[in-house]
Amino acid sequence: MARYVTTVRTAKTPQEAFAYMADLRNFAEWDPGVKAVRQVEGSGGGPDTVFDVTVAGPGRDLTLRYVTKEYDAPRNLLVVARSSVFTSIDRITVEPDGTGSVVTYDADLRLNGVLRVGTWACGWCSARSVTGLPPVFAGFSVHRWVEVPSPRNLSVGTET
Repeated sequence: MARYVTTVRTAKTPQEAFAYMADLRNFAEWDPGVKAVRQVEGSGGGPDTVFDVTVAGPGRDLTLRYVTKEYDAPRNLLVVARSSVFTSIDRITVEPDGTGSVVTYDADLRLNGVLRVGTWACGWCSARSVTGLPPVFAGFSVHRWVEVPSPRNLSVGTET
């Protein structure tokens, strides 16, 4: 598992910040690893939305289908993408902060099956991905945290 958490303070209201983050078509604006986003179901952000997000992968691009699992506007969003190779569990929370808000993006990235031994490599991708978030919100990052397991500490097996 690789995990990346970043928190950004912004002048945007919680409603504005949540609406921006819940519409995954905006991922391409702040995540340099995202090449394209296509909405498959719904319109904008919402409880029943599905997005295909194409990311640059090693050797070839990978399209992940993100499904909205939790949508509690304007505070909490959980989207999950699974492919045969990769799982991404992304939680976005928004808290009021004076006249603005604080946005936290928490990404849990995992390779699936026997590929799990390479999960440590996901850390570099996730750390790079959210560098664009503070400029998009005209804010500044108040916290960044990366958890990347060492390849020596991973067991090989199948995931259930």
